[in-house]
Amino acid sequence: MIPLLILGLLIQNPGSNGYELLAQMDERHYKYIVNFTKGSFYYNLQQLEEKNLIQQVIQSEQSRESHHYVITEIGKAEFEKLMYQYGTKTEYVNLSFYAALLFAKEYKSDNMIKLIKIQIEQTEAKIRLLKDALESEHQLPIHFRKMLENSVSHHLVNLEWFTSLLKDGDCL
Repeated sequence: MIPLLILGLLIQNPGSNGYELLAQMDERHYKYIVNFTKGSFYYNLQQLEEKNLIQQVIQSEQSRESHHYVITEIGKAEFEKLMYQYGTKTEYVNLSFYAALLFAKEYKSDNMIKLIKIQIEQTEAKIRLLKDALESEHQLPIHFRKMLENSVSHHLVNLEWFTSLLKDGDCL
């Protein structure tokens, strides 16, 4: 999915350099869409260039060369293909916690309570980050705003569920 994000950003912002693209992904909170690191981002950027989906446009900036990128015609076709591929896919919502919950009865009750409390803390933190992004002064595209709002709703449901696990004690 990282290639789709890079290609889409280059369509929106032709001539961006790698640092600018990565900064936009951070600013726009794309980490809620796909897990990426700086290394995986630059690896994908390099792969897109090697496949001629993007090309470098070298510009001089303040006495140094900077590598800026533009999407090629082949890259635009790949963008269309990836949009269809990801736009038609529906996946199950999976939490790693689900696997741990399968064996809750075999795990010490006190430790299970700690795991649930960690899930609650992490979920509350995610909700705060999402709400901060929604309230930021950056103008978010309407579709991205709707995705963030949907993500908040999902996390609120999970928070309610985690809290009920503690309260009901069914899994302990």
